[in-house]
Amino acid sequence: MNINKTQYGEKTTFALSGRLDTTTAPRLQETLIPEFDTVKHIELDFTELAYVSSAGLRVLLIGEKTAKAKGGKQSLVNVTAEIMEVFDMTGFSGILHIE
Repeated sequence: MNINKTQYGEKTTFALSGRLDTTTAPRLQETLIPEFDTVKHIELDFTELAYVSSAGLRVLLIGEKTAKAKGGKQSLVNVTAEIMEVFDMTGFSGILHIE
């Protein structure tokens, strides 16, 4: 998985590409969570993300909880139909901020 970071003031966007799975989820967590110390809004762009495993879902949930704890916001944009189906089946579509 590739992670491309772009920052606009109080908002950071991480464009993800490839697969968010057991192998790549720890790297996203190491990148994502500390970012909430410096910005209030993190946007995860899923345009090029092909797959999310349960390990990936775990990192997204940790990000959501961290955002709330620090008074920030995590949002997911450009979620593909395939990944949205995973979110719907697991109930994550009701937990995550999907735009």
